[in-house]
Amino acid sequence: MEPNPDLKITLIGAGTIGLSFAAFHLNHLPSPSHLTIFDTRPDAARHVFENLPKFYSSSDTLPNLFEIKVVDSLEDAVKDADIIQESGPENLPFKQELWREVEKYAKKDGLLWSSTSGIPASQQCQDMVDRSRLLVVHPYNPPHIMPLLELVPSPSTSATVIERTRDFWAKRGRVPIHIKKEVTGFVANRLAFALLRESIHLVNEGVVTVKELDEIVQSSMGPRWAVAGPFKSYHAGGGPGGLEGFFANIGGTVQDCWTDSGQVNVGDGWEGKVFSEAKEAYGVVDTAERDTITRRVLEVIDEEKANKKV
Repeated sequence: MEPNPDLKITLIGAGTIGLSFAAFHLNHLPSPSHLTIFDTRPDAARHVFENLPKFYSSSDTLPNLFEIKVVDSLEDAVKDADIIQESGPENLPFKQELWREVEKYAKKDGLLWSSTSGIPASQQCQDMVDRSRLLVVHPYNPPHIMPLLELVPSPSTSATVIERTRDFWAKRGRVPIHIKKEVTGFVANRLAFALLRESIHLVNEGVVTVKELDEIVQSSMGPRWAVAGPFKSYHAGGGPGGLEGFFANIGGTVQDCWTDSGQVNVGDGWEGKVFSEAKEAYGVVDTAERDTITRRVLEVIDEEKANKKV
């Protein structure tokens, strides 16, 4: 339950990310009436009430969604909110104008978060009077299930905003990570896209198919990375010598792979082969099945960590 019974949250944008965040917040707020959603589409209320239930599993208790305030005025949406979280289009002029307007009506101590996948806070806040207020809070999709939140401040973002944001998510069982510098794509996507690039290279070169590559990841590094990231994994792989021992043993092979890594770029011509294989292998992916299994994996990890503490 919400540690602060008076907390009010406003979400700007009712797309996939916005509604996923709504599902998360509804599980913690004392009442759905503490959640406000602002979206510019003319059928915003119908869209929210029809699509938000899709973010709950069959075993979840669905809150009374009709208590959510869906409004068509930005001022009404933000004026009483303690937290304003934006998940709008990935468009810089849109976000700059939005935060300029939000700042006019929001509480002076309200937290202002952007869920952008790649537009840094330093660019979004250019038209704001107080640039210290804005913080990128980048989720890993879908945020109502995945624990990670990347907190990516601009050089102007205040330390207090970062700390209050980190405290908010930590108290709700999430994993907020303070990213120390603005960098293209932040961290999680850079790691994921590095693997994606090498995957495309291997498929395009005829080494494996799309489906085979996915099976390799799912039956090797995928399960391992759920409990230990790259550094911990290879530190363990080095035995008593740790990461240093690992590189002493097979550093040459590591370097050979780095040297030979795939130098593919968007538009190089690989798209037809890779896209067609993906479509043939998967058609339209059942994200509900993906989310159910992911949720269970995370539950098992939490259970094992709890057992270890006992």
